[in-house]
Amino acid sequence: MIYRSNLIRLLLHTEDHLFRIREAEKITNAIKLIFLLTGLSIVIFGWSAWLGIGSDPLSSQALTSPPTDYELEKVWFFFGRLLYGLLFALFILFIPSLIFHAAYQISYTKLLIVQLVVLLAMLFERVIWIPLFVYAGLEWQVSPLSFGILASYITDAPFFIYFFGAASLFQLWIIFFQVRCIASLGSVRLRWVWTGVLLLHLAYWVCAAIFSMDGMYLVDLITERGN
Repeated sequence: MIYRSNLIRLLLHTEDHLFRIREAEKITNAIKLIFLLTGLSIVIFGWSAWLGIGSDPLSSQALTSPPTDYELEKVWFFFGRLLYGLLFALFILFIPSLIFHAAYQISYTKLLIVQLVVLLAMLFERVIWIPLFVYAGLEWQVSPLSFGILASYITDAPFFIYFFGAASLFQLWIIFFQVRCIASLGSVRLRWVWTGVLLLHLAYWVCAAIFSMDGMYLVDLITERGN
């Protein structure tokens, strides 16, 4: 049986398509979708950089740096975000698929199809957040789609605000979707599937909090390279 990857149909008719994926001996269209979503990720992150999202540390140097150096720093920032969009897509697609393949002995290609849907959801979440930032000035960690805004009322600790900011409603949907797909494609007990998926996302949120607290490091690295 040959299964032609179709992310929209997988979203709308999940059980039917999970059955087809599970029974499939060959999966087609996956490579095209990987290139398509990776390109979309680069475009979205480039668009956000063009709008100045995440460039606050650079803006603080506008009055202290020579105009030529400042413009060069903005160029390096833009290309850095394009690279980040590429690495983000590749990480979301291939690393979780590798982890789940090793843990649950499910076909790597079939897990890639699941992660393509995950990446699509995460990019859609970012597209929704961009106008929230542009028109309301809301950073991602206090987006109404995340739990960071609730955490900010409870604590002033940046780590916890960033941690819960990474735990959005989209992330909760992704967790349930991954559990549903892995449980359907594999023969692992459900509690072990839940354990693996939750641990992976907890690791995501911890890393997001740590890197966000020290975001200036990346900007300094880019500007030093530009100089």
